[in-house]
Amino acid sequence: MSVQETDGQERIRHILRTGVRNHSLSHAYIFNGPRGSGKRDMALWLAQAVYCVRGHGDACGECPECRKVIHGNHPDFHWIEPDGASVKIEQIRELQKEFAYRSSQARKKIYVIQQADRMTIQASNSLLKFLEEPIADVMAILLTENGQALLPTIKSRSQWLSFVPENPDAMEAALIAEGVPAMLARTAVRLAAGLPAARELARAEWFAEARTTMVQLAKETLTRFPAAMLTVQQKLAKGEMAERLDTILDLWLLLLRDMIQLQCGRREQMVFADQVDWMADKAFSRGAHEWVHAMEQVTDVQKRLRSHANSQLAVEKLIMDMQGG
Repeated sequence: MSVQETDGQERIRHILRTGVRNHSLSHAYIFNGPRGSGKRDMALWLAQAVYCVRGHGDACGECPECRKVIHGNHPDFHWIEPDGASVKIEQIRELQKEFAYRSSQARKKIYVIQQADRMTIQASNSLLKFLEEPIADVMAILLTENGQALLPTIKSRSQWLSFVPENPDAMEAALIAEGVPAMLARTAVRLAAGLPAARELARAEWFAEARTTMVQLAKETLTRFPAAMLTVQQKLAKGEMAERLDTILDLWLLLLRDMIQLQCGRREQMVFADQVDWMADKAFSRGAHEWVHAMEQVTDVQKRLRSHANSQLAVEKLIMDMQGG
C-alpha cells in the first residue's frame, strides 16, 4: 500500500516519508483525528515503509515484508486494540514481554495501539514507563479520536500529528464519479472524515436501509406519533438496524440540521435534498432554537447508549420528548 492511498493528509505524509528516508523517525507518535480520517491506513503504511526491502522511503506493498504487515503476521509489528471497553495493563505487559526479545534481524520494533485514549490508568502508566525506558529499538504509534484524554506525560514524550477531515464536496464528487448514487454519496461523506471510510459506508448493503429507516422514523415522529413507536419496535428493537442505531441517530442529526438550513433558505446545503417536499412543510413549524434543542436530545441519547442504556427505551423517550418541541 503506497502512502498515496491514504487520502487527504499531505503534510503528515511528507513528515513521515522524510523520517523514513532520513532514518529520523520519532520513537513515539500520536495520530489524533476523527474516525475515518486515515489514521489506521497511515500507521500500516508507516510500518510497511520501515520494513520494506525495496520502497526506499515508501512502501511497495508487494514485497514479503509489506505483505506480512498487512496480513498481521510480521514478527516485529504488533497491533493492540481494546479488550472490551478498554486497553488493559495486561495487554501492555504482554507487549513489553514480547519486545524483550531481540529481533532476529536487529530491526526496529513497532506497535500500534488503537483507541489509545481508552487505556486504563494502570495501562497508561505502564506504557509511559515503556516509552521512557524502551528495551530495544522501538516505535509506538497511538491512534485516538480524543488525544487530549491521554496522560500529559505520554503526550509530552510523543510527536503529535493531527488528522483532519477531508473536504466533503470533493469526497462526494469522487464517490459519484465511482457510481455511488448521489443521495448516498452526499449522506456518507457527512458521516466519514475520509474518502476510504465514506466509500466503505456508502457501499455497505445496510447503509441505504438505515437512511430510509431514519427518514421514516423522523417523519413519523413529527406527524404520526403511534406509527413512530411501532417503527421503533419493529425495526430498531431487534435485527440488523438495531446494531446500526448509532448511525441512524447520526443521520437524524443531519436531518434536523437540514430543517435549520431550510429556514435559512440554504436548500443547496441540505444533505437530505431528496426529502425536501415534506421537510419544507415542517421546517417552519418550530423555531430554529427548537430544532437545535432536538439535536441536543439526539446527542444525549447517543451518550446514554454509550453508557449501555436500554436502546429501545431510550429512543422511545426521545420520540416522546420531541413531541413537545
